[in-house]
Amino acid sequence: MVVPELRPWRAARPHVVRITDAVRPRLARAAGIVRPSLARVAGAAAPQVARLTRAAGPQLARITKAGPHAGSWRYTAGAATAGLALAAGVVTAAGPWDGTGQRTAERDRAVALDHTGGADHGRKDDSSGTSTAAAGAPRPAPSAASVLTGLGGAAGTVKSAPDALPTTTGLKAVLDRLLADPALGARHTAAVVDVATGKRLYGSGADTALTPASTTKIATAVAALSAMGPDHRLTTRAALEPDTRELVLVGGGDPTLTAREDAQGWASLRTLAAATAKTLKARGVTQVTLSYDTTLFAGAQIHPIGVNPNLAPVTALSADEGRTDDSTSGPVTRVSDPAADATRKFAAFLAADGITSSAPGPSKATTRAETLATVSSPPLSTVIERMLTNSDNDIAEALARQTAVATGVRADFAGGGKAVRARLDKLGLPVTGAVFKDGSGLDRADRLTANLLTALLAKAGDPGLPALRPVLTGLPVAGFTGTLSTRYTDGAAGVVRAKTGTLTGVNTLAGTVVDQDGRLLAFALLTSDTTDPTAAQTALDKAATALAGCGCR
Repeated sequence: MVVPELRPWRAARPHVVRITDAVRPRLARAAGIVRPSLARVAGAAAPQVARLTRAAGPQLARITKAGPHAGSWRYTAGAATAGLALAAGVVTAAGPWDGTGQRTAERDRAVALDHTGGADHGRKDDSSGTSTAAAGAPRPAPSAASVLTGLGGAAGTVKSAPDALPTTTGLKAVLDRLLADPALGARHTAAVVDVATGKRLYGSGADTALTPASTTKIATAVAALSAMGPDHRLTTRAALEPDTRELVLVGGGDPTLTAREDAQGWASLRTLAAATAKTLKARGVTQVTLSYDTTLFAGAQIHPIGVNPNLAPVTALSADEGRTDDSTSGPVTRVSDPAADATRKFAAFLAADGITSSAPGPSKATTRAETLATVSSPPLSTVIERMLTNSDNDIAEALARQTAVATGVRADFAGGGKAVRARLDKLGLPVTGAVFKDGSGLDRADRLTANLLTALLAKAGDPGLPALRPVLTGLPVAGFTGTLSTRYTDGAAGVVRAKTGTLTGVNTLAGTVVDQDGRLLAFALLTSDTTDPTAAQTALDKAATALAGCGCR
């Protein structure tokens, strides 16, 4: 899910009408530019837009109760943030990705909105007179640094951002006290980096490796995109062995394959079955011996933590992540054998199309097997975004293995970790002390440094590496999407974008934030030995909110 970069607002008491008047012409211009793209992809974007609308609903409800004359800067900022998110979400959720790894619709919208500073609220400097241009009205909000590069081809600098960076002294004055909160446990580390320059501005134990929990997924995402590229697709196929009428369902390691009636843009097992049945019947074949091939991945399927509702057995063939209900994210009971489960569903779809089959069993497609039909995932960029937004462990483990496959390493838990580390090292990232036991961060033996996490985020913002941009665009948006949808409701909603991490005694947060001067900062906060996860999350959120609220000089 992609939401455009939202701008911070200074504390003030402007009337909501001024915001509406300022925003309306820009949104109108954007809509005119992207309308052709929207027409092509509206169907695919509908689920993401619906999710964004549901996520923003509580924000809008709370704002509505406050009333347009609530006399509160929170009302103004909240209304603008929620309104922009919903309006722009229609554009940016859709895609598609162009050849450079950018979302075409988001790029077009960003060009349409290109201007220095935020909405001016109708204010004229030193003016008096009407309420729409009063001298006491807030100054223009600073422009946020561009998440995507290449919006005009320049180096990606921000016109309104000051040349002077936040200082270490300024950041220490703000962060040291907040990070000393007892809720953050006995050990914690932190780092803050300016994305445009890659310069570290603040560090506290930044080179000390701690358990990262789900912030590990940032590393997995960078490695996978580096190894395969944002346009790569994961393909599941049905192949017929010659002379035997053995039909093999060959897993391509697509963790987003679905058997549901509404595929919502993901690869559909029903579509694969229908195409396979059509080809078989055209050949006069109505009965087959059915088997399945999961040999793309190797090693143990069960994560070292054991059977767990946060993760299905890791296999190259599964449908709906082996979930036993209609959920698409979060913990739930999983089937014990996802490949067999997916193949049984495939058999039922074949039967509905007039093809009968034997009870399925494991096999391996030979090189002589003829592919009858295929279905492919959306581009890897979209899969990465889903993984990061929802903190999807199944996708993370599959992508670690896919990285191993792409780089010629054994595709098991150990091989996936080895491949991820190797790709990061190849990118010149500071991997000293890093340990990757899995791709999801569920393994408590994983180790990352705050220095590495901020370097990963800065690398994803590198103008020369647009293929890594989904790492930034996939981050949950505070107060709106994914694992941050219920956090920051009274703080930096829409301004902080970050990946969360939670294990017993471990709470982490790593992402980006736009400060009051318009600088895009990457930050990483890791804690260990926490005793109250809710209090720890709150403390981390306060630190990120403080970054959004300060120029820190």
